[in-house]
Amino acid sequence: MSFFDLSATDIQGQLVKLDQFRGKKIMVVNTASECGYTPQYAQLQDLYTTYKDKGLVIIGFPSNDFGGQEPGTEQEIATFCQKNFGVTFPMMAKVATKGKDQHAVYHWLANKSQNGVMDTEVKWNFHKYLIDGDGRLVMSMESGVEPSDQRVVNWIEGR
Repeated sequence: MSFFDLSATDIQGQLVKLDQFRGKKIMVVNTASECGYTPQYAQLQDLYTTYKDKGLVIIGFPSNDFGGQEPGTEQEIATFCQKNFGVTFPMMAKVATKGKDQHAVYHWLANKSQNGVMDTEVKWNFHKYLIDGDGRLVMSMESGVEPSDQRVVNWIEGR
């Protein structure tokens, strides 16, 4: 199974087939509104604004898995993101990133048997995954790695 075989529901309740992002560089990040890493929304938006016309897509997946730090409804999350950070990149509906209810996207990201590259574990909010234009998992980065990290910029710019 490829990343592009997957789908998710966006924050407005519409089905999003991920194959629409084929050919783009994709960052998938699990988000939360009440986390110490929440200010990363600003960097995510800056990165998206800078590189969206050069083929970058950031996909945010709100999750309440860690510390109950995303308690809001989809509407509350969308309002929070827009009001506080001007988020324009795609935001999905709230999902489970681990456990028995793990969303299919996160099952694919976390399991080498699915992604063909590596086993990973989302340990906290704002874990980032980089996926290339062919739907291959390239990198997994823990929460403390900022979206503007030089490894991310180099990957986006093809260096």
